[in-house]
Amino acid sequence: MGYIVGTDEAGYAPNIGPLVITATVWSAPGNPREVDLYELLSQAVAKTPEKSSRRAKGSKSPASERVVFADSKLLYRPPDGIGQLELGVLAALALAGKEPATWRDVWRSLDGATAERLDDFPWHADYERSIPAEADPLNIRRLAAGLADVAVANGVKLMAIRSRAVFADQWNTLTAEHNKSTALSMLTLELLSQVLTSLPPGPVAVICDKHGGRNFYQALLQRHVAASLVEVYGEGRNESVYRWGPEDCRTEVAFRVKAERYLPCAVASMASKYLRELSMRAFNQFWSRHLPELRPTAGYPLDAVRFKADIAAKQATLGISDHILWRNR
Repeated sequence: MGYIVGTDEAGYAPNIGPLVITATVWSAPGNPREVDLYELLSQAVAKTPEKSSRRAKGSKSPASERVVFADSKLLYRPPDGIGQLELGVLAALALAGKEPATWRDVWRSLDGATAERLDDFPWHADYERSIPAEADPLNIRRLAAGLADVAVANGVKLMAIRSRAVFADQWNTLTAEHNKSTALSMLTLELLSQVLTSLPPGPVAVICDKHGGRNFYQALLQRHVAASLVEVYGEGRNESVYRWGPEDCRTEVAFRVKAERYLPCAVASMASKYLRELSMRAFNQFWSRHLPELRPTAGYPLDAVRFKADIAAKQATLGISDHILWRNR
């Protein structure tokens, strides 16, 4: 028995809205470096949306025989809504023993620390809504139950899904001292350290999506995660691999290009995107109350500049600081 951890982020590029980083933690029989969770859970999990699936009545998420765990970019396209993304995230949370019923429940389930400071931001302060927002609750329960049955049959357990949302004020403070890639690495490894510290003894395989163009992570791992000497097993454009600890509790961390092809990272990608999109919905609703003709934004460069110009006068009237609204880098 060993542990498999996957990390990924959403919202690294935007000027508006949070950066969200997530780690998913799984246990499974065998050597964790050799476990393929897609294979073990194949009866209940698909890597891509099934073409034959039909849409459930009154829902934007399709009725399917298997839950889809994939890169969030495959599951969420703004014109189609968040139903497919939401279905997968809520099915995964159910597998981890959590069934959020409201917007704030989702935050408490994924990022309890951030949930406590949501009201620091005016667009979150009075916001609440029921969950799921778009996915069919019956479909979620059906797929979650099938997933749980297959997981138990194959000795797989989703032990935790833990996110960290970083809003503009925190990001601006951090990137005033470090470049963006280093900031992302530090935040990811701090989250990873928390996850690893909570695990019982045993071998661990960690897969992280590469951070920008960074190839070298040994010093960061040594500073933020490892309790013993970090050994380098390869550093390059496609993959950088590190190991430490005794043989029976060996930890391997691999930073890989397109890590979302691994199930633990795919679920991390989905949870990160879902939490970010929930935040952006609250953000856009807040501003549309004050400026009914305002077009919403996803927060990415160019459109974020347009949006900021459109709200400038109202932002000044409301006394909202750029420090909590605009990410400088």
